[in-house]
Amino acid sequence: MSAVLRVCQGASPAEVLGAASAETWMACDAGVRNLDGRPWLPDRLREETPRPTAPPPAVALCHPDGRVREAALDTVRTAPELRPLLVVRCTDWVPPVRERARALLAELPGDALFPLAELILRLARRARGGFARALLENALRAGPATEVLALTAHPDRATYRCAYRIVVERGLLAPRELAATAASCGDVTLQDLCADAAVAAVIPGGAVGPDRAAVLDRLLTARAPRVRAAGVTALRRAGRQAGAEPFLADRSAVVRACARYVLRQDGVDPLPLYRALCTEPAAQPAAAAGLGECGDPATDAGTLWALVEHPLPTVRLHAISGLRALDVVERERLTPLLDDPSPAVVRAVTQALLPGAAGIPESLLRERSAPDRPRAVRVAADRLLRAARLQRRPAPGYR
Repeated sequence: MSAVLRVCQGASPAEVLGAASAETWMACDAGVRNLDGRPWLPDRLREETPRPTAPPPAVALCHPDGRVREAALDTVRTAPELRPLLVVRCTDWVPPVRERARALLAELPGDALFPLAELILRLARRARGGFARALLENALRAGPATEVLALTAHPDRATYRCAYRIVVERGLLAPRELAATAASCGDVTLQDLCADAAVAAVIPGGAVGPDRAAVLDRLLTARAPRVRAAGVTALRRAGRQAGAEPFLADRSAVVRACARYVLRQDGVDPLPLYRALCTEPAAQPAAAAGLGECGDPATDAGTLWALVEHPLPTVRLHAISGLRALDVVERERLTPLLDDPSPAVVRAVTQALLPGAAGIPESLLRERSAPDRPRAVRVAADRLLRAARLQRRPAPGYR
């Protein structure tokens, strides 16, 4: 509010709000409206000073009276620092104000909208915010590539997502750059956008040779599961179906599912491969989870139960996941693993036991919720106790 008062009292918006965020400009607009009659005067002067006839332009653009706001719009022509408030007025609830603001915004050169991108996209969430967004997107489509690419580094998520979408649409990044972005960024929306665009650029009918191989290899080695999944799925279209086999034991369930799909499309049954991998589980711990996802309960349950006792925690963890996927969980056999030394295994056991928590002896869980037990064990016991109470509660209306 102090910034609002400084603007109200005649300070230059360029000095007070020059580098302000979209939230600050929106707060300034709301703050001026919420101050009483003469917001541009200090409190101590309001009672003793006659009412001014002309508030500062920044105040007039946010004034509660629509006629004052409309009359102030033309001041933006000679005051570029007030353009953020012009964008705000494009969503004004008074039609004459809104239409005049839109006409003035449309007169600006396209690159003048780029510094306003964050505010435009934030206001686009409002019911009347589509006009400025359309102007911005058209400017991005026609603007200099360097300026559009610069917006991909903007800290605001909506802004860099919009910029990347236009960059992909215009083909401003090479397939390798798109693959690198998908593999390195933490935004799942960008991961999907860039991975799909990179694959589309090289398969089918796109680049061949080193570019295609480099793009697929970058996707396949990404840390993010959804990016690896995009790379695995693309192997089929690239004619490299056999390359999906190593991903049968990926740590991510979605990647394993994509690998099975690609192999099946090539006529390969993944089940025998999983069974072979589970004979040496230490090399591929997640193969146990994959076996549960496509195995046969009568044939493969015994293998998974044996792996539950494996000395490696990662093997035990994935074996429990496989038992859940195969729907062969036995409460009495899993309950002792609540004392497993690996917190990850304890969490997996807890998840497997939750549906039948009411069948676990309460005394066993109370004992494991004691303060001297490891934290993972205490948390597991408390979760199971709460689940058991809910499962024992009579249904509504029961008599």
